[in-house]
Amino acid sequence: MPIRSGDTSEKAGTVFASATEAAEYVGDHCLSAAPLGPVGLEIEAHCYDTADPLRRPGWDELTAVIGEVPELPGGSRITVEPGGAVELSGPPARDVMTAIEAMSTDRATLRAAFARHGLGLVLLGADPLRRPRRVNPGSRYSAMETFFSASGTAAAGAFMMTSTASIQVNVEAGPRSGWAQRVRLAHALGPTMIAVSANSPMLGGRFSGWCSSRQWIWAELDEARCGPVLGADGDDPATDWARYALRAPVMLVPGADAVPVTNWVPFADWADGRAVLGGRRPSSRDLDYHLTTLFPPVRPRGFLEIRYLDSVSDALWPAIAFTLVTLLDDPVAADIAAEATEPVATAWDRAARVGLGDRHLHTAAVRCVAAAAERAPAALTESMQRLLRSVEQGRCPADDFADRAVEYGIGPAVRQLARGET
Repeated sequence: MPIRSGDTSEKAGTVFASATEAAEYVGDHCLSAAPLGPVGLEIEAHCYDTADPLRRPGWDELTAVIGEVPELPGGSRITVEPGGAVELSGPPARDVMTAIEAMSTDRATLRAAFARHGLGLVLLGADPLRRPRRVNPGSRYSAMETFFSASGTAAAGAFMMTSTASIQVNVEAGPRSGWAQRVRLAHALGPTMIAVSANSPMLGGRFSGWCSSRQWIWAELDEARCGPVLGADGDDPATDWARYALRAPVMLVPGADAVPVTNWVPFADWADGRAVLGGRRPSSRDLDYHLTTLFPPVRPRGFLEIRYLDSVSDALWPAIAFTLVTLLDDPVAADIAAEATEPVATAWDRAARVGLGDRHLHTAAVRCVAAAAERAPAALTESMQRLLRSVEQGRCPADDFADRAVEYGIGPAVRQLARGET
């Protein structure tokens, strides 16, 4: 859930005369100055039939179960991803521990409700067992399938929409004077935190050769839509995001139903009149919608939406969320993180492939997680110490699931997790 959105109401529906106008609009609204502290969390979980983990619960079944879920005490919103993964989106909380505690209670309530119907919610970065299949009938997702097919990324698009799950952390952009440093750090932390949270060693019933198959899937989609907005440098995040957004191809034209664009049309070409989509020039509403179809690992939305963490177990996600927020919001920890991650700030693919098996990523991860552990409250001790031990040993969550799958088989391993067995 958004912490804060840029106020676009004054320009709602404004038709752009040029790409320059569109770029100015993006730059003006991408970040909002605000004090650090508030945090929003979103967690996706794969839904399995505990008796038959190969079966993918359908749309009617999922919506019926969700309809019986009691009001969630932490105020999270429940949604269903294209492949049937169930997402909890927590409201903005005043600080990271409040967000963690609220999400933990909502997770427990949701798990219990699904368990009464023989369904389990499994926190893995990618579905290790089932082939991709869409169950959410939304027109947006149908149109996305058409776009991915036309762009030559049908397989990666199908896996991305129906087989991946993440933990998303939303933090404030902070004071305007610190935007460049904060956005650079959010990017620089990416490879290290991918290695720490990597939890998807299998895909479609086999080992993929990647610790984070989820990150690999995203990398297989077009770089213009899913690659990092910044590299290790970048001193003007608003301009960088505007450039990124206007260069990215338009995926869908909004209307009564989303209409896929089956040829490569950068938004700048639409705004400049070099291409015509939907029989018109684009408006600010079209641009706002276009921004929702861009999936970089760090996405400016007034706040910073951090999207590069695999979904991990209930034992670990509180520590991982706390670590990431602490490394961004605590000034001393942020300095430690900036220094520790500098050598690996752009090692996105290496982090996804080998995780903490890379010695440079391992060194950075130990320093970062240790810095967060020193600042963790007592309520987080167990989760934090478990994470720190694993990182010190050079193990990411993918190693634990891989060991379980080898020992018991993939199906039984998934069934154990769906039933809540540790």
